[in-house]
Amino acid sequence: MTTAIIGVGNIGSRVARNLATGGEKIIVADRTFKKAQMLAGALGGNVEAMEVDDAIKSADVVILAIYFDAIKALLADKGAMFTGKVVVDPSNPIAPDGNGGFRKIIPQDQSSGQLIAGLLPAGAKLVKAFGTLGAQSLEAAANRMPERAVLFYASDDMGAGETVARLITAGGFVPVYVGGIDRSIRIEVGGDLHEFGKLGRTVSQQEASALI
Repeated sequence: MTTAIIGVGNIGSRVARNLATGGEKIIVADRTFKKAQMLAGALGGNVEAMEVDDAIKSADVVILAIYFDAIKALLADKGAMFTGKVVVDPSNPIAPDGNGGFRKIIPQDQSSGQLIAGLLPAGAKLVKAFGTLGAQSLEAAANRMPERAVLFYASDDMGAGETVARLITAGGFVPVYVGGIDRSIRIEVGGDLHEFGKLGRTVSQQEASALI
């Protein structure tokens, strides 16, 4: 199985590093190809840099580690390319509020997961994952000992969910399923299961089980 990570910023680069450490075959891509090349060179092993279109075509799983609005633009332009793919959405629909904090840029009762699901072509399978922790925690808590930290995920497709759960495990975390995409609001910023929401921290599997 090949996993493409589109976007090599704070989240994408850390997910790539974690998966590479776990022995996964991955492709990294970015609108600035040189950034993807530099990351692939730094990680080595089974990591290859490609242009965005080639990465999508070559992968079984595509992690869209880019901003929410950029995901919408990408799907509007290249949506048909995602047919038959497992698509992973780590996005959080937020923007700076001008006061040093962040504000939600969609209605409070909506989730980016549900909105992205509505933009995907038939045959694409969406999993909400890899966005429940901030970049620092994705790096520091990977392969934590003696008890691994949890990454929550949501999906309407159990097979796609299991595929991404395996990637979460390879990346050094315990996967915990929260339900369908209609539950993804819980694992986005501000949700009760997000590090920067009511949860406020990483949790173990035992702690997570009590929260679901």
